Amino acid sequence: MKTTLLQIVQSILSDMDSEEVNSISDTTEAQQIASVVEDTYYNIIAARYIPEHNSLLNLTSNSDTARPTHFQYPSNTKNIERVEYNVGTSVSPNYKEIFFLEPAEFLDRMNEGGLNVTSVSGNVNLYVSTDRPPTYYTSFDDNYIVMDSYDSSVEATLSQFKTRAYGQQIPDFQQIDSFKPDLDNVLMPLLLAESKSTCFSLFKGGPDPKVEQASRRLKSYIQNDQYKIRKSNTRNSYGRT
Repeated sequence: MKTTLLQIVQSILSDMDSEEVNSISDTTEAQQIASVVEDTYYNIIAARYIPEHNSLLNLTSNSDTARPTHFQYPSNTKNIERVEYNVGTSVSPNYKEIFFLEPAEFLDRMNEGGLNVTSVSGNVNLYVSTDRPPTYYTSFDDNYIVMDSYDSSVEATLSQFKTRAYGQQIPDFQQIDSFKPDLDNVLMPLLLAESKSTCFSLFKGGPDPKVEQASRRLKSYIQNDQYKIRKSNTRNSYGRT
């Protein structure tokens, strides 16, 4: 069962023997605790792979004929694991995986002297093919994705609506009473325990031993219990088959 931000703040205030509130806006202390909860929430997300934050995404197209194969990562993207592009039509879709290359290898594969290439404008010219759908991509700055080609007889630029990516996004946090942090039932107790520990340290002059103990136990537990479907253990083969 999801817990609201107000319920989390009320629980922490109760353990700290502080003034009760009906809204996080009632007291300065409640607002401070809500800020601690938000910081703790983002710390938990940043340090862990959280399966429920995975989703299918569209890359964001520049729609710029000067950069016909450029895309931006969707907002709040943590990572992209797979990219596909529809080389068919909307009526008969045919999604093909677009494979990632390291920037140096991407540059090595460019055909600057080919007949069917175009120079993509920018600080430094890149040459992409204009006679076929994309087959691989790279990112030079971790903000933009650049694909190797597009079929100019079909489209003036690659379309974001033909992309299909699989990755993880960071959910927003809202400091309102009814907000429910986007964490599953395994991680919610950790959010509460870590937030309590931080609040005791900041506002009560030191950590509470019981709260610290609960936090340590939860950290150990969730390492192997993040998926709803049981995953088999993965072991290194060390070259053995």
